[in-house]
Amino acid sequence: MSNICFIETRGATGGDEAKLWASDLLRMYLRYATKSGIKAEMVDEGVLKLAGEGIFERFVNESGVHRVQRVPSTERKGRIHTSTATIAVLPEIDEKEVQIRPEDLEIQFFRAGGNGGQNVNKVSTAVRLIHKPTGVVVSASTERFQEQNRAIAMALLRTRLWEREEQKKEQTIAGYRSKLGKGMRSEKIRTYNFPQDRLTDHRINKSWGNLESIIDGNLEKVLEATKSIQ
Repeated sequence: MSNICFIETRGATGGDEAKLWASDLLRMYLRYATKSGIKAEMVDEGVLKLAGEGIFERFVNESGVHRVQRVPSTERKGRIHTSTATIAVLPEIDEKEVQIRPEDLEIQFFRAGGNGGQNVNKVSTAVRLIHKPTGVVVSASTERFQEQNRAIAMALLRTRLWEREEQKKEQTIAGYRSKLGKGMRSEKIRTYNFPQDRLTDHRINKSWGNLESIIDGNLEKVLEATKSIQ
């Protein structure tokens, strides 16, 4: 399977706190990758690209709904809120597997945000692709050159279109087992309970303490325990 994968995080239930939670999860994976010597780069907001031997298999079981129970920084009365974010782990797909016709694409160029200096702010290097038949939209904005961002966006678009086809097959073909694993985007797989300092994986009914350390990227025990999930 692919030695390159994308991890996408999206805030789900919980408004602004869910968006913050999604960014916390992405930072967790980025810190784990950095500590583990895995090549990692942010390719767009909420999208992390990882490269390494067997990288997709290592992370595929992270796909699903991650629930957090904590007191948000914006909460004045100290009440515990429950929010969720979805994680999708998707392999990079070869051009031969998913072919995209040029006439099906709308390509937009825009200026990347952030503190990237004059080149980032004054030149339209970021790329947005709209796949007209499906309405799928992807973008890439972190590279300095337009062509690099376009190549990343095309890879991400192929991956998203492949994911859609896998989901269709799971729904329509009896007994079809997707490479995406069981969770995909919809299944609640974990709860991160900050008041009780506990992470629980509901698929294997196992819990870990020292939650802050896990969020700081120390995921080894969790990934090892869940790698056998089919």
